[in-house]
Amino acid sequence: MFQFIQQQQDLAVLLKQMEQCSVYALDTEFIKVDTLYPKLGVCQINLNGQILLLDGAALDLSNFWPKIFAAQQNIFHACGEDIDLIYHYADQKPLNNVFDTQVALAFLGHGLQVSYQNALKTCLNIEIEKDQTRSDWLARPLTQEQMCYAANDVIYLSKLADALKTDLKAKGLYQYVLEDCQNLTKEIALETPLAELYTDIGNYRHSRRELMQLQQLSIWREQITKALNQPRSFILRNSTMIDLVEKNPRNNFQLARIKDIRPHIVREHGKMILDLLKFLPPEEEWPLRMAKPIKSNSKEVAPKIDALIESVVLETGIPKEVLLRKKWMNAIYEHVVFHLDEQSLPSYLMGWRYDILTQPLIALLKEDIEYLSTQMKVIR
Repeated sequence: MFQFIQQQQDLAVLLKQMEQCSVYALDTEFIKVDTLYPKLGVCQINLNGQILLLDGAALDLSNFWPKIFAAQQNIFHACGEDIDLIYHYADQKPLNNVFDTQVALAFLGHGLQVSYQNALKTCLNIEIEKDQTRSDWLARPLTQEQMCYAANDVIYLSKLADALKTDLKAKGLYQYVLEDCQNLTKEIALETPLAELYTDIGNYRHSRRELMQLQQLSIWREQITKALNQPRSFILRNSTMIDLVEKNPRNNFQLARIKDIRPHIVREHGKMILDLLKFLPPEEEWPLRMAKPIKSNSKEVAPKIDALIESVVLETGIPKEVLLRKKWMNAIYEHVVFHLDEQSLPSYLMGWRYDILTQPLIALLKEDIEYLSTQMKVIR
């Protein structure tokens, strides 16, 4: 039913076989509990119906990853964490040849986050067990139950993909899905510049001083988590960083009372944290206040926005939640209000959505510019 590969010579045979096949169905099992980077336990591949489990703890896979990047297509279900792992181990990105069955299911109206188990039941009437989700994939030897679980994740994946591709092509949506999958893998590849990390933590309520403090804290946290290979939350949670800048502790006693801060962080890094809060660059170098999110359009334009979106949903058959995400809409608001370049828009809005959705939305919002400018207040 499957082969568990632990020897380098057996991997060499697989690499030769991969040259005769251009489409792979893939999954990974890993541990990421107390580290920033995932630790690979098993990589599963379906090669023309042949199921192979690669021992990530025993094998040198440096010649395997380039095969994935060179493939015609790699099939995953809910690829986010798998792609992140591949980028880490392959030291290469982005992976542009992905077909994600979860993305495909969303386009076909099954919801944004359908599990693999439910996808197989819904589309193929196949039931599988998912009882090893929290297994220790680094422990050896692996149990038979673990290996069967890992194999199940790719045994039916190609068949599921084929069924979904047939439906997508019949509806004229296949190329749209491929493009969204490519945007997804590019999004995973993007690293927020150090100086902008604070924007994922702060909000429009924070003063410029608080944003400057968040910027310094977030840069320090990122550097130390990478150096120690620990999760960011092990150093400072986002909520802890917000509490730090809002309460602005002046000594270790006050620091120890900050929300969810770990005692060893106070002991080992207390002085650094207090210095980052206290010693700031000149005020002219502080970040600008963040824009307040738009909650609605004017009474004149709001119905036009809703009508446009509904018309595109009807025309394409694509569910609204797939067509336009809240954060993309906010990016269009900022583009219009602050007269930003179109290249600053998310890549999702620049492809197949551009002519039918993005451009018409921009035109409508430009009619609403006066109202939006008062809504999206930025205090300099």
